[in-house]
Parts: sequence; C-alpha cells; structure tokens
Amino acid sequence: MRDEFEIDGRIIGPSHPTYIVAELSANHGHDFPRAKAMVEAAAEAGADAIKLQTYTPDTLTIECNRPEFRINSGTIWDGRSLYDLYNEAFTPWEWQPELRAYALDLGLGCFSSPFDNSAISFLEQADFPAYKISSFEMIDIPLVRQAVRTGKPIIISTGMSSIEEIKEVFDALCEEGGEQLAFLKCTSAYPSPPEQMNLKTIPNLCNQFGVQVGLSDHTLGSLVSVAAVALGATIIEKHFTLSRSAGGPDSLFSMEPEEFTQMVKDIRLIEKAMGSANYCISEAEKVNMNFRRSIFIVEDINAGDLFTEKNIRSIRPANGLHPRYLERIIGRTAKTNISRGVPLTWSHISD
Repeated sequence: MRDEFEIDGRIIGPSHPTYIVAELSANHGHDFPRAKAMVEAAAEAGADAIKLQTYTPDTLTIECNRPEFRINSGTIWDGRSLYDLYNEAFTPWEWQPELRAYALDLGLGCFSSPFDNSAISFLEQADFPAYKISSFEMIDIPLVRQAVRTGKPIIISTGMSSIEEIKEVFDALCEEGGEQLAFLKCTSAYPSPPEQMNLKTIPNLCNQFGVQVGLSDHTLGSLVSVAAVALGATIIEKHFTLSRSAGGPDSLFSMEPEEFTQMVKDIRLIEKAMGSANYCISEAEKVNMNFRRSIFIVEDINAGDLFTEKNIRSIRPANGLHPRYLERIIGRTAKTNISRGVPLTWSHISD
C-alpha cells in the first residue's frame, strides 16, 4: 500500500495536512441553488473537499410496505420506509458533474460515494477522482472490487464492521491490486455518542493494515474530530449544512458553516501542536530560562563559615550554581564574605 495518495491535487498522508471533507449528503433539500451554496460555504469554511452520494431510492432498495422495509431502530428516521427516506435524501445525478466543476472552480476537491455499479459507471463517465464506500456498503465485496478496478483511491468507512469483515474487504482490495486506500473509523449512529467512538481504533487500524486511517464523525461538535487528528487521523469527514433549522434527514448531526470553520482552525492548530518528538528548548521557552532554580545565599555568610541548609537554598532565579550541586556544597567552607541574595558560584567556595 502507498503511504500517501492524491485526490484533486491534494496529497493525503501523515506528512501532509489533514484532509477535511464536508459531506453534502441530503442537506440540499432537492434545491440545486442551495446545493451550490453549500459547496461555496464549505470552501469558505476551509474544507479540502466536498463529498456527494450517488444513488437513487431504486438503486438502494425497493418500494415495499412490508415491515422489513420500515425503519424501527431508535433513530431520527423511525417510522419511515427506506424508499421514502432515500427518495427525500438522494442527490440528483444530473447535478453531480456540475457540482464537481463548481467545487473545482472554488479550489475544492469533489468525489462521491457510489452505492451500486451503475453509480460507479456514471461517476467514471463524469471523471470523478476517488470513491468513498459507506459503512453500510462495506460488506458488498463485489461493489468494492468494482470500485478498486477503476484504479482510483478508495476510502472505506468501517462502521458496524468486525475486524474479520475489515480484513475481508482489505484482502479483496489487495487481490484487485488496490494500492490507494484509507479506512475511516466510524460509529454508525446518528448522532454518535462520544463515549462510543473508540478513537484508539485509529492507530490500531493503521498498525494492522498499513493504510491511511481517518474518521467519519457523526458526533455533535468538533472535539472528537480534533482528538482523532491527534491520534493520527489523516482524513476527517463531517456532514455539512447551511442551517440545521432548515431541516432534512441529516440536519441534526450536521455542522453549520461557522462550526465547520472553527473545526478546521482547531485541526490546523492541533497539527502544529503535534510537531515531533523533541527534547530541545523551544524558542518560546528560552525567554523563561532565567526563572529556573539555582543555588543562592539566603543568609549573610562570613569567610570560613560552613555552607548549610539554612544559609544556601535552591530557589528561583537561575543565576547561581545548578541545584544538582547543593548536597555536594553543604558542609564546605565559604572562601569570602557573601551577602544574602547573592547567587552562589564556585569562586565563593574553598577548595
């Protein structure tokens, strides 16, 4: 597997800035100008890419009134049929090439999640640069194989997946010659409880499979995403909306532009703070070196007096001898008279 790969000119890898993706999802409300406004707002908020979803209700499910096709899982979509939900949520395919072109004009990357082979064919014709496989589709190995055969980068969410299932999809990718791969740690709950995110999975996935690892984050707020970057995530994906008050299937767990902007700032700051393993004195620390401790005279001393724990101490500032010498000096003799407050030097001490 490659250590890094590229999508629309941005390199994704541990030595590059975190790749921050704004998920358009269903928040466009089937309003094309609103979808374009979301792309523009994501660019202004500092996203690196906008992600679409390429499906129709008929490519995901069938229209059927049987109870199996009605949602009853304690989610925000309870009571609805799958077909009805996806009919509201899907992004019209005819929009997608234009949204991609608009994103590129604004300096954003743009890729999509295909949900069946017809979607991959469509996205290939439209020259999309990469494919994201959703958590729910990850177990569809034929779909994953078809995506890998395009030779483009593949990003796979691992929500609800066992380590055995992740290994199965990884092996399939390797069999197809896939080299550009990232797994996203994901908790497929909407919204996701932070205490169920298990972010320590991020470095573990990286160690087990030797691939890029990121986070598809459905928690509220940005704290979990920022923490994931500190743990080595190279990709962060967050659902994006112009306004949660506008409603929509995904609005509850989506970020508004101001929130997304702050998340980007926080991620960029934590990237700088991570730095490297370094035990040198930083430039910012140098001005405070004088406030370290050293050995000072704390009572007037006459020549010939012994140095004791009463007349010398390790205190701030750092003008005297290093504190490591304190025990070695106690019991020795003063060479000269020394006033209280004078930093102790070797010239004050008899041989």
